[in-house]
Amino acid sequence: MSIQSWPKHDRPRERLIKQGAQALSDAELLAIFLRTGLPGKSAVDLAREMISQFGGLQNLNRVSLAEWVQIRGLGEAKYAQLRACLEMAKRCLSHQLSHELQETPHGMLASPDLFEQFVRAQIGLSEIEHFLVIALDSQLKVLDHKILSSGTVNKTVVFPREVLKFAIQTNAPRIMMAHNHPSDCCTPSSADDRLTRELYSALALVDIELVDHVVVGPNCGYSYRLNNRPPF
Repeated sequence: MSIQSWPKHDRPRERLIKQGAQALSDAELLAIFLRTGLPGKSAVDLAREMISQFGGLQNLNRVSLAEWVQIRGLGEAKYAQLRACLEMAKRCLSHQLSHELQETPHGMLASPDLFEQFVRAQIGLSEIEHFLVIALDSQLKVLDHKILSSGTVNKTVVFPREVLKFAIQTNAPRIMMAHNHPSDCCTPSSADDRLTRELYSALALVDIELVDHVVVGPNCGYSYRLNNRPPF
C-alpha cells in the first residue's frame, strides 16, 4: 500500500509540515528522503527494512556504496543524495556547536557535553580514525580546529611536531585534542595513553597547556580530564 493512499494526516510529509520533524519516527524521516518505495512496499516499509539491516538510522553514515546498491531500488544517485544530506547536517551542527562553544562563559571546560558533541560532529561517525586538534585562547574559546591525521579503522599516526606547529601557528596558549574509535568502544588504549603523555610533555616545553584528550565513537565518549586519567 503506497503512502499516497494513506489518509493525509498519517502521511510522513504532511505530519512533518504540521507537527515538525521531531514528531516523526526514524523510519518516517528516512521514508521522506527515499520518496518512493517498491512495488508492494511503501517507502516507510522500505525505510524500516533499511534501518533494521544497517543497525539504526545513526549508522547510515557508515554505509558504503556497495552496501547501498545491494538494496533493490537504490542506486548511485540516491546514495550521492544521502552523502550530501549527511554532510550538510554535519556542517550545520558543527557551525552551531562552534558558535555555542564560543558563547559559553567559561569555554569548553564548562560544557564537556557540548564539547563531546562538537567532536562527534567532526569525526565521531567516521569509519576510520581521525586525530583532531582544537586551538583555544586563554578563556578556553575556540580559535581554530583541524584534523591533523587520518588512518585506518583502528589506527592513525600522529606526530607531536604537527600538533606543536598547529598550536604555534594559531598562537594558542591551550590545546584540546580528540580522536575517534570507529568500533564505538571509547576506552583509551595503551597507545592512546602513551601519545597523550608525549604530547602533554611536548606542549609543556613551549608553555602550551594540553587541556584534555577526548575519545569519541558514534554513541560513546571518554574524557581524560573528567576521568582523572594521567597525565591530567
